Amino acid sequence: VRSIVQSEGRLFPVELEYLQHAVTRSTLEPMCAGIERLLKQTRGDLLVFLPGTGEIRRGLDELRSLSEREGFLLYGLSGEMSIEDQHAVLHPAQQRKVILATNVAETSVTVPGVTGVIDSGLARVMRQDPATGLNRLELERISLASANQRMGRAGRTEPGVCLRLWTEREQRGMSAESSPEIERVDLTGVILELLCWGEHDLQNFPWFQPPRPEALEQGWKVLEFLGAIQQEEPTELGRQLATLPVHPRLARLMIETTRLGHPEIGTWGAALLAERDPFIRERFDPHAKPSATSESDVWERIVAVRQFLERREKFSPVGTIQPGVAFQIQQAQKQLFRSVRELKIASVKQRVGVEEALLRGVLSAFPDRVCRRREQRGAKALMVGGRGLRIDARSLVHEPDLFVCVELDAGQGEAWGRQISGIQADWLPAERVKHRTACLFDESQERVLASKQVCYEDLVIDERPINVQGDDETAGILAAAAARNLQRALSLDDPKVAQFIARINCLKDWMPELGFPSIDEEFWREQLPDLAAGCRSFADLRAKPLIDWLRGILPYQLLQALDREAPERLPVPSGNSITLQYEIGRPPVLAVRIQELFGLAETPRVAGGRISVLLHLLAPNYRPQQITDDLQSFWNTTYQQIRKELRARYPKHSWPEDPWTATAERRPRRRGPSPS
Repeated sequence: VRSIVQSEGRLFPVELEYLQHAVTRSTLEPMCAGIERLLKQTRGDLLVFLPGTGEIRRGLDELRSLSEREGFLLYGLSGEMSIEDQHAVLHPAQQRKVILATNVAETSVTVPGVTGVIDSGLARVMRQDPATGLNRLELERISLASANQRMGRAGRTEPGVCLRLWTEREQRGMSAESSPEIERVDLTGVILELLCWGEHDLQNFPWFQPPRPEALEQGWKVLEFLGAIQQEEPTELGRQLATLPVHPRLARLMIETTRLGHPEIGTWGAALLAERDPFIRERFDPHAKPSATSESDVWERIVAVRQFLERREKFSPVGTIQPGVAFQIQQAQKQLFRSVRELKIASVKQRVGVEEALLRGVLSAFPDRVCRRREQRGAKALMVGGRGLRIDARSLVHEPDLFVCVELDAGQGEAWGRQISGIQADWLPAERVKHRTACLFDESQERVLASKQVCYEDLVIDERPINVQGDDETAGILAAAAARNLQRALSLDDPKVAQFIARINCLKDWMPELGFPSIDEEFWREQLPDLAAGCRSFADLRAKPLIDWLRGILPYQLLQALDREAPERLPVPSGNSITLQYEIGRPPVLAVRIQELFGLAETPRVAGGRISVLLHLLAPNYRPQQITDDLQSFWNTTYQQIRKELRARYPKHSWPEDPWTATAERRPRRRGPSPS
């Protein structure tokens, strides 16, 4: 042990001592050793700071023999004690006192005559459990500010000593200040209490430190779901909830099970959810079997705790029981049972079974966490609000399609349901159940489907298919789906459609003064609402005659210009009319047999003569022999060489020496046999 003399500006200096080695297990052993040492170092009473009543109880048991041997009085001090009991502890006595206290002795209660402080460095701090949304006491390391406050208790009347049950190295990692409680707890109960006092403008309430707006908003939502408020006023139920010493969710659970004729089971559920988890899940017994009728993890946990308390059976399907926590739950249940009985809540005439009462009570406490499995007995589900959920493999609830997620481990993506409780659809509050007709686009079938849905809030709890009406809603849904995948929805890849569109887009570039629109994806997205009228699927859309559609919306003058300046087909000297191939950014292509162009002197042109046609000159086998946009040059320079090659390969075809005066052939014409 290392000693440091330090004064914090108090009336008397306090000698500060630390442990040389960190505590790895319980603080009971170093605490007892510290008490023996400080009894010798100081003359006054000793104040020992412990995190909670459980530690105080164990400490008192551990110190009985030392108290009798050394002749000091031994007391416990906590906020749960009555004022009379606290006064008895604080009353001066002839003998020295050793007081084991929670942090109530840090600021709330002044303990006179103390010259020695032993600080465990721990406290149970109220925090919102993100898994359940409830406030729960968590064991935490105190801040330096709290440690200094505790130390000061040793120097009020004379110089004192403070023994800190941690090392100086550990202290370097301690936070300077404790976070305010209003920043770390759920405010649902606070909001309800203020409303019952008549406060309504919580934004302008004179908070010592204002809470976060989102915390207030979340509290309002929970109270509305619980039926505790209506039009910003507490309901009769809300006032009942406010009288019970637990979170409004748990109070709602207790009141509902009491109304259903089973107050005891509700208080067991509330106590179990309010206290620390009594199960060590790492010691899960895979051979233990749940009761055959169980549909709720909450029910199984209550059964396991009660079996331990009655028969000391530590192993259960949920996990291994921690005895100390189980006893705390038992004490809490007794207090809650007394509290709910004082309300004198009338039971319904037709009572239900005890397990059903619990399941209904859990629903009433967590109505905003109703979920539906995506598949029967599947592990994936959807929760009210649209959040995806995966059920923890350790859950014992496998059958119900509808359930309440009591313990929710919410990460960035998919949440995990650690503790769930099955429900039935007819238990849901009728005012939150809506019937509607829903239409949606099914990607796999590429069509709009319709169904009659029963919804709890935004969660679909039942759905039956119906025939789709070809109305505006259907058209809108189909159009929206088609806009995301135009190539699948419309027959834009049809060769004739593609060529018609290419003619328009080419002519827009070649002759912009004509005012043709751009037929692109954005154009089709704008047309989709009209195109989708009367359609129910992509197949219906693909059956639409898009060329006729375009001809129907283009002005007559543009249609005339299109046929004139970017014709679909081009006549050639043979008398045939041959299809042109258009591609944006390139000249149109005319693939034609050489024999069909005999006698044609100039390259054909389109777009008012601005664009030369690119000629793909074909052999009799319809394979290109020459590509040119200058037919005159081809006849004058290249034709004779190609004629020689083709004449050798196709001797029965006509290959005149003079293409300028030769007659074009409509069909391949073979020469007769040579005279013998």
